[in-house]
Amino acid sequence: MDEPFVTIITPTHNLLDNNQADSFNLLVELLDMQTYPNIEHLIIDKASDDGTVEFLKEYKNQGYLTFYSGTDTGKFNAFNKGVMHAKGKYVTFLSCDDFIHDITSIYDIVNTMEANNSDFTFAPAYCRHPEGFVFLFAPSMHNAFQVMPCARQAMFFKKTMIEKEGYFDERFKLLADFDFIMRIIMKGYSPAYFDTNYVTYKLGVQAQENQQKAEEEIKAIYNKNFRTLCPLNEDILNKMARLSEFPKPLLDKLATYFPEADRNLFYEKCEQMHQIRLNAINAAQQNQLQN
Repeated sequence: MDEPFVTIITPTHNLLDNNQADSFNLLVELLDMQTYPNIEHLIIDKASDDGTVEFLKEYKNQGYLTFYSGTDTGKFNAFNKGVMHAKGKYVTFLSCDDFIHDITSIYDIVNTMEANNSDFTFAPAYCRHPEGFVFLFAPSMHNAFQVMPCARQAMFFKKTMIEKEGYFDERFKLLADFDFIMRIIMKGYSPAYFDTNYVTYKLGVQAQENQQKAEEEIKAIYNKNFRTLCPLNEDILNKMARLSEFPKPLLDKLATYFPEADRNLFYEKCEQMHQIRLNAINAAQQNQLQN
């Protein structure tokens, strides 16, 4: 049986001016070393005007990738365009400064998805912090309604699932991936845990640098997805977004999206996250008082 195609989608913008050419080269070279034969690397470029288009043409002419260049309205618009152009049965999304360091991983992921008829996979990942250190982001899907449960770069998705669910919601410029993961869990799509750290990604700072906008998006995502499950108001949404404090009736509804055997763990993980948020806020307040 022929191996299905996999599409890697990467948005770009002015790689040269942003000093990202070397990182992009590493991403491309490591993808070329993958043992899986049917990989399409699809670049969605945001109308670069610094020589990036010519830079990408060289890779295209050598058969490394396909690219489209034009205007877009942000990262998730680029992701959606990539899915529309993708010929892969499965897709994943990597930024230009991410890379897959395990050269056999795509083969193993596809085999996992095919064997289990999975709609998506999730895995641990190495995260490169802007301050120079690296840490392991271990998935916690039981916290998927409170925080991003795993690195989006460490997930593969069935293309037909993305199409059926209407793609990423482009109203959310910072956190549309958080919204999408929440939606596919609530719709009961079939996940598979891939127990191998295969990808290294750079921590995005947009949400951290725009905390107020990120918080407003989180509240809007909660209201969009949960308003039919439980009455919500501004005070409740604020507590949910800032403290991961969810009303008990809502938690009871959300617990049903997990297998019955996991529901006690779901409650435990949600309470742990709430306490982590409380402790962080208390620590920040103490630091302010001391300074």
